[in-house]
Amino acid sequence: MAKASARQEPRKPMARTQQVSLFHREIHTTLSSAAIEILLGQAQILSEGQVDDGLYCGSTMITIDCSKAGSWVSDPCDSTTVRQLSDLLLRDDRFRASARDLGMREAQRLARQPLGTTQIEMSLRVAGSNLHVDLDIEATPSQARAS
Repeated sequence: MAKASARQEPRKPMARTQQVSLFHREIHTTLSSAAIEILLGQAQILSEGQVDDGLYCGSTMITIDCSKAGSWVSDPCDSTTVRQLSDLLLRDDRFRASARDLGMREAQRLARQPLGTTQIEMSLRVAGSNLHVDLDIEATPSQARAS
């Protein structure tokens, strides 16, 4: 009797699908608008640059300490979250525009004049709970307009 219960029942073949969905479903994670405000609102800014031979060259580093955002957000501000943020930030047009605007304001402050044609390169790196956004900026000063 023990031998009879030890036997395995024959497996049934897999059921065939008669219909398929028209949609491929996936989970898509993006940054919230509040996240950008919180992260940039508590960021530390370090800028250097000058105008030399009619060209402004400078850089701005935006340091975001994610652990300081912990009281504002429901997500844990651990290394996994920081890595996920780093992946999302540079692909987020709103963040890129905000960071570029911040870099341009810093560049114009250091140049002590309005800047015209501008080229900005942006990179991001993670160090512990910190995100470092580096902006390298080259710009030509705007020509003063005659009234």
